[in-house]
Amino acid sequence: MNRFDRITAILIQLQSKKVVRAQDLADRFDISLRTVYRDIRTLEEAGVPLYGEAGVGYSIVDGYKLPPVMFTREEAMAFLTAEKLMEKFTDTSLQNNFSSAMYKVKAVLRGTEKDLVENLEDQIIVKQQKRHNNPPGNILDTLLKAIAEKKVVKMEYRAFGNEENSIRLLEPIGIFHEHENWYTIGYCHLRDSYRQFRIDRVVEIKLTDQDQEERTSLKEYQEMTEQTKTTLTLQKAVLRIDKSTALYLQGRRHYYGYVSEVVHKDYVDMTFLSQSLDEGLARWFMMFADHAEVLEPQSLKDRVSFILEKISKKMQS
Repeated sequence: MNRFDRITAILIQLQSKKVVRAQDLADRFDISLRTVYRDIRTLEEAGVPLYGEAGVGYSIVDGYKLPPVMFTREEAMAFLTAEKLMEKFTDTSLQNNFSSAMYKVKAVLRGTEKDLVENLEDQIIVKQQKRHNNPPGNILDTLLKAIAEKKVVKMEYRAFGNEENSIRLLEPIGIFHEHENWYTIGYCHLRDSYRQFRIDRVVEIKLTDQDQEERTSLKEYQEMTEQTKTTLTLQKAVLRIDKSTALYLQGRRHYYGYVSEVVHKDYVDMTFLSQSLDEGLARWFMMFADHAEVLEPQSLKDRVSFILEKISKKMQS
């Protein structure tokens, strides 16, 4: 990136947040703090009303606005791709909000970029397996509002395996997408502790006027969770898998503690560190057990044998 483009990008970033730290700018553009300070001085000399506070960061005086931004072809394509993902992986309310924002983005595109977006619109398809029970269309939107405004939500939730719904007052601290599902983490008043909820199991949700208490952030919660995991005992396991089969395990093996592998002529030896050998790794291994073997530990071999024997007896009866 040349200096002019970088200074323009810095100005846009300064407008995107209330306060921007010099170190954040240095990290984003891979430049030194000295270069950041020089670029900031250039913006000030150009008449941009900036003020900075030592140890805090830089801000633009309220009321100053940059003229309409022109997007590059690459940025326009990125927006279009994001729109396709939003259509499939978020709720109806967020989809509508993003579509509204996209009209504003398209409005400031140059003619050639508008043509590009229009030509690509039908050439990008995102496929997703449809679920039988679609959640209400405003769950993510309501959770994001609660997180931003630090409000409590009231939700009706059906946990896995339960036949009855429960009413929860929740102080959400964040959302995340994992294993093809959206989740939220928050302080649950019913359980008096932090809990994780799968969003497609939320039956109904409402934003309340009740303020959240000062609790941990999502980042702090994740750090505490990681520390807890490190204190748990991890068990080592080594699986020998036919090379033709190992190819199809790349996407799922990390969920079971995959660490490393050694590739041989006809097979691959994969090493795992798992907190759940008896259930998690053992049952996953059985999906391809006819093309693999357990090298260690003996306890994993015994567990797989026990499960197989139990299955065999059920089939015979």
